[in-house]
Amino acid sequence: MQKDSTTHFGFDEIPASEKQGRVGSVFDSVANNYDLMNDVMSFGIHHLWKKLTLELCGLKAGHCVLDLAGGTGDLAIKQAAKVGESGEVYLADINAAMLQQGRDRVIDKGLVGRIIPVQCNAEILPFADNTFDCITIAFGLRNVTDKIKALSSMRRILKPGGRLCVLEFSKPVCEPLEKAYNFYSFKILPQLGEWIARDRASYQYLAESIRMHPDQETLKNMMTEDAGFDEVTVYNLSGGIVALHRAFKY
Repeated sequence: MQKDSTTHFGFDEIPASEKQGRVGSVFDSVANNYDLMNDVMSFGIHHLWKKLTLELCGLKAGHCVLDLAGGTGDLAIKQAAKVGESGEVYLADINAAMLQQGRDRVIDKGLVGRIIPVQCNAEILPFADNTFDCITIAFGLRNVTDKIKALSSMRRILKPGGRLCVLEFSKPVCEPLEKAYNFYSFKILPQLGEWIARDRASYQYLAESIRMHPDQETLKNMMTEDAGFDEVTVYNLSGGIVALHRAFKY
Protein backbone atom coordinates (compact mmCIF):
# COMPACT_ATOMS: atom_id res chain seq x y z
CA MET A 1 0.00 0.00 0.00
CA GLN A 2 1.36 3.38 -0.99
CA LYS A 3 2.05 5.67 1.94
CA ASP A 4 -0.03 8.86 2.01
CA SER A 5 2.00 11.99 1.26
CA THR A 6 2.22 14.55 4.03
CA THR A 7 1.63 18.28 4.29
CA HIS A 8 1.48 20.95 6.95
CA PHE A 9 -1.51 21.95 9.03
CA GLY A 10 -0.03 24.88 10.87
CA PHE A 11 3.18 23.57 12.37
CA ASP A 12 1.94 19.97 12.43
CA GLU A 13 2.84 17.50 9.70
CA ILE A 14 -0.22 15.47 8.75
CA PRO A 15 -1.33 13.15 5.93
CA ALA A 16 -2.21 15.30 2.91
CA SER A 17 -5.59 13.58 2.70
CA GLU A 18 -6.56 15.06 6.09
CA LYS A 19 -5.79 18.73 5.45
CA GLN A 20 -8.95 19.68 3.57
CA GLY A 21 -11.13 18.34 6.38
CA ARG A 22 -9.13 20.06 9.09
CA VAL A 23 -9.10 23.41 7.31
CA GLY A 24 -12.83 22.98 6.75
CA SER A 25 -13.37 22.58 10.48
CA VAL A 26 -11.46 25.81 11.13
CA PHE A 27 -13.64 27.80 8.75
CA ASP A 28 -16.84 26.17 9.98
CA SER A 29 -15.86 27.55 13.37
CA VAL A 30 -14.89 31.09 12.33
CA ALA A 31 -17.45 31.81 9.58
CA ASN A 32 -19.90 33.79 11.72
CA ASN A 33 -17.18 36.09 13.06
CA TYR A 34 -14.92 36.15 10.00
CA ASP A 35 -15.46 39.75 8.88
CA LEU A 36 -15.35 41.15 12.41
CA MET A 37 -12.11 39.32 13.17
CA ASN A 38 -10.55 40.52 9.90
CA ASP A 39 -11.26 44.10 10.91
CA VAL A 40 -9.91 43.60 14.42
CA MET A 41 -6.83 41.56 13.46
CA SER A 42 -5.68 43.92 10.69
CA PHE A 43 -6.89 47.15 12.35
CA GLY A 44 -9.04 47.57 9.21
CA ILE A 45 -6.03 47.63 6.88
CA HIS A 46 -7.25 44.57 4.98
CA HIS A 47 -9.70 46.89 3.18
CA LEU A 48 -6.72 48.81 1.74
CA TRP A 49 -4.98 45.59 0.70
CA LYS A 50 -8.11 44.48 -1.13
CA LYS A 51 -8.57 47.93 -2.68
CA LEU A 52 -5.11 47.67 -4.29
CA THR A 53 -5.90 44.13 -5.44
CA LEU A 54 -9.07 45.39 -7.10
CA GLU A 55 -7.15 48.17 -8.85
CA LEU A 56 -4.59 45.71 -10.23
CA CYS A 57 -7.29 43.36 -11.54
CA GLY A 58 -7.82 45.70 -14.51
CA LEU A 59 -11.53 44.94 -14.62
CA LYS A 60 -13.76 46.38 -17.33
CA ALA A 61 -17.47 46.26 -18.11
CA GLY A 62 -18.43 42.82 -19.39
CA HIS A 63 -15.52 40.94 -17.85
CA CYS A 64 -15.98 37.50 -16.33
CA VAL A 65 -14.31 37.18 -12.92
CA LEU A 66 -13.69 34.36 -10.44
CA ASP A 67 -13.03 35.18 -6.79
CA LEU A 68 -11.64 32.01 -5.21
CA ALA A 69 -11.82 31.44 -1.46
CA GLY A 70 -14.18 34.40 -1.66
CA GLY A 71 -15.96 33.53 1.56
CA THR A 72 -18.13 36.39 2.75
CA GLY A 73 -18.09 38.09 -0.65
CA ASP A 74 -16.54 41.47 0.16
CA LEU A 75 -14.17 41.41 -2.82
CA ALA A 76 -16.70 39.84 -5.20
CA ILE A 77 -19.23 42.60 -4.49
CA LYS A 78 -16.68 45.26 -5.44
CA GLN A 79 -15.75 43.29 -8.55
CA ALA A 80 -19.41 43.19 -9.59
CA ALA A 81 -19.53 46.98 -9.49
CA LYS A 82 -16.52 47.11 -11.82
CA VAL A 83 -17.78 44.64 -14.44
CA GLY A 84 -21.31 46.03 -14.46
CA GLU A 85 -24.54 44.36 -15.48
CA SER A 86 -22.94 42.96 -18.65
CA GLY A 87 -20.26 41.14 -16.60
CA GLU A 88 -20.32 38.12 -14.32
CA VAL A 89 -18.63 37.37 -11.01
CA TYR A 90 -18.35 33.86 -9.58
CA LEU A 91 -17.95 33.74 -5.81
CA ALA A 92 -16.25 30.43 -5.04
CA ASP A 93 -15.32 28.77 -1.79
CA ILE A 94 -14.75 25.18 -0.74
CA ASN A 95 -16.37 25.77 2.66
CA ALA A 96 -20.18 25.72 2.80
CA ALA A 97 -20.41 27.84 5.98
CA MET A 98 -18.25 30.59 4.50
CA LEU A 99 -20.08 30.49 1.17
CA GLN A 100 -23.41 30.82 2.98
CA GLN A 101 -22.15 34.06 4.51
CA GLY A 102 -21.30 35.25 1.00
CA ARG A 103 -24.70 34.20 -0.41
CA ASP A 104 -26.50 36.10 2.33
CA ARG A 105 -24.51 39.24 1.59
CA VAL A 106 -25.13 38.93 -2.16
CA ILE A 107 -28.88 38.75 -1.48
CA ASP A 108 -28.73 41.72 0.90
CA LYS A 109 -26.94 43.78 -1.77
CA GLY A 110 -29.47 42.87 -4.48
CA LEU A 111 -26.81 41.20 -6.62
CA VAL A 112 -28.42 37.82 -7.19
CA GLY A 113 -27.71 36.79 -10.79
CA ARG A 114 -24.71 39.09 -11.12
CA ILE A 115 -22.70 37.23 -8.47
CA ILE A 116 -22.94 33.45 -8.77
CA PRO A 117 -21.96 31.40 -5.70
CA VAL A 118 -20.09 28.14 -6.42
CA GLN A 119 -18.81 25.62 -3.88
CA CYS A 120 -15.65 24.11 -5.35
CA ASN A 121 -12.09 22.99 -4.70
CA ALA A 122 -9.39 25.31 -6.06
CA GLU A 123 -7.31 22.28 -7.08
CA ILE A 124 -10.03 20.99 -9.44
CA LEU A 125 -11.91 24.01 -10.74
CA PRO A 126 -15.19 23.06 -12.50
CA PHE A 127 -14.91 25.57 -15.35
CA ALA A 128 -14.00 25.29 -19.02
CA ASP A 129 -10.60 26.32 -20.36
CA ASN A 130 -10.14 30.02 -21.16
CA THR A 131 -13.26 31.20 -19.29
CA PHE A 132 -12.17 34.10 -17.07
CA ASP A 133 -10.66 37.52 -17.68
CA CYS A 134 -9.45 37.67 -14.08
CA ILE A 135 -9.10 35.38 -11.06
CA THR A 136 -8.49 36.57 -7.51
CA ILE A 137 -7.71 34.60 -4.37
CA ALA A 138 -7.33 36.61 -1.16
CA PHE A 139 -5.99 34.93 1.96
CA GLY A 140 -6.94 31.49 0.70
CA LEU A 141 -3.95 29.97 -1.09
CA ARG A 142 -2.10 29.09 2.11
CA ASN A 143 -4.99 26.79 3.09
CA VAL A 144 -4.85 24.81 -0.17
CA THR A 145 -3.23 21.38 0.13
CA ASP A 146 -1.57 21.28 -3.32
CA LYS A 147 -0.81 24.88 -4.23
CA ILE A 148 0.85 24.10 -7.56
CA LYS A 149 -2.11 22.01 -8.67
CA ALA A 150 -4.44 24.87 -7.72
CA LEU A 151 -2.34 27.49 -9.52
CA SER A 152 -2.21 25.31 -12.63
CA SER A 153 -5.98 24.89 -12.49
CA MET A 154 -6.37 28.66 -12.28
CA ARG A 155 -4.12 29.18 -15.30
CA ARG A 156 -6.11 26.66 -17.34
CA ILE A 157 -9.38 28.54 -16.92
CA LEU A 158 -7.93 32.02 -17.52
CA LYS A 159 -8.35 33.48 -20.99
CA PRO A 160 -5.16 34.34 -22.90
CA GLY A 161 -4.26 37.81 -21.67
CA GLY A 162 -6.11 37.21 -18.40
CA ARG A 163 -4.58 37.90 -15.03
CA LEU A 164 -4.38 36.29 -11.60
CA CYS A 165 -4.06 38.28 -8.37
CA VAL A 166 -2.98 36.35 -5.27
CA LEU A 167 -3.25 38.34 -2.04
CA GLU A 168 -1.72 36.48 0.88
CA PHE A 169 0.18 36.87 4.12
CA SER A 170 3.91 36.74 3.48
CA LYS A 171 7.30 37.47 5.05
CA PRO A 172 8.12 40.91 6.55
CA VAL A 173 11.03 42.53 4.74
CA CYS A 174 12.90 43.82 7.81
CA GLU A 175 13.92 42.05 11.01
CA PRO A 176 12.47 44.51 13.59
CA LEU A 177 9.08 44.33 11.88
CA GLU A 178 9.30 40.54 11.72
CA LYS A 179 9.97 40.31 15.47
CA ALA A 180 7.05 42.58 16.30
CA TYR A 181 4.82 40.68 13.90
CA ASN A 182 5.79 37.33 15.44
CA PHE A 183 4.92 38.63 18.90
CA TYR A 184 1.55 39.89 17.67
CA SER A 185 0.80 36.68 15.75
CA PHE A 186 1.57 34.18 18.50
CA LYS A 187 0.73 36.16 21.64
CA ILE A 188 -2.01 38.63 20.73
CA LEU A 189 -3.85 37.05 17.79
CA PRO A 190 -4.90 33.79 19.53
CA GLN A 191 -6.03 35.80 22.54
CA LEU A 192 -8.19 38.00 20.30
CA GLY A 193 -9.67 34.84 18.81
CA GLU A 194 -10.52 33.59 22.29
CA TRP A 195 -12.07 36.88 23.42
CA ILE A 196 -14.07 37.75 20.29
CA ALA A 197 -14.78 34.46 18.53
CA ARG A 198 -14.34 32.13 21.54
CA ASP A 199 -11.97 30.11 19.39
CA ARG A 200 -8.30 30.31 20.29
CA ALA A 201 -7.25 27.20 18.36
CA SER A 202 -8.41 28.43 14.94
CA TYR A 203 -6.44 31.66 15.27
CA GLN A 204 -3.40 29.78 16.53
CA TYR A 205 -3.67 27.77 13.30
CA LEU A 206 -3.94 31.03 11.34
CA ALA A 207 -0.65 32.29 12.79
CA GLU A 208 1.08 28.99 12.12
CA SER A 209 -0.29 28.63 8.58
CA ILE A 210 1.11 32.05 7.69
CA ARG A 211 4.60 30.98 8.74
CA MET A 212 4.39 27.78 6.68
CA HIS A 213 3.25 29.57 3.51
CA PRO A 214 5.92 30.17 0.83
CA ASP A 215 7.66 33.55 1.01
CA GLN A 216 7.41 36.12 -1.79
CA GLU A 217 10.16 34.77 -4.03
CA THR A 218 9.26 31.12 -3.51
CA LEU A 219 5.64 31.74 -4.45
CA LYS A 220 6.71 33.77 -7.49
CA ASN A 221 8.85 30.84 -8.66
CA MET A 222 5.96 28.41 -8.10
CA MET A 223 3.71 30.59 -10.24
CA THR A 224 6.20 30.91 -13.11
CA GLU A 225 8.27 27.72 -13.12
CA ASP A 226 5.66 25.24 -11.87
CA ALA A 227 2.30 26.68 -12.95
CA GLY A 228 3.45 28.45 -16.14
CA PHE A 229 2.32 32.02 -15.46
CA ASP A 230 3.98 34.97 -17.15
CA GLU A 231 5.12 38.38 -15.94
CA VAL A 232 4.67 37.82 -12.19
CA THR A 233 5.02 41.05 -10.21
CA VAL A 234 5.24 41.10 -6.40
CA TYR A 235 3.89 44.03 -4.38
CA ASN A 236 4.91 44.04 -0.72
CA LEU A 237 2.20 45.60 1.43
CA SER A 238 2.60 46.75 5.03
CA GLY A 239 6.30 45.93 4.96
CA GLY A 240 5.79 42.46 3.50
CA ILE A 241 3.32 41.27 6.12
CA VAL A 242 1.10 40.80 3.09
CA ALA A 243 2.16 40.38 -0.54
CA LEU A 244 0.17 40.69 -3.73
CA HIS A 245 1.37 38.56 -6.64
CA ARG A 246 -0.08 39.61 -9.99
CA ALA A 247 0.49 37.29 -12.97
CA PHE A 248 -0.66 36.99 -16.56
CA LYS A 249 -1.45 34.12 -18.92
CA TYR A 250 -0.08 34.82 -22.39
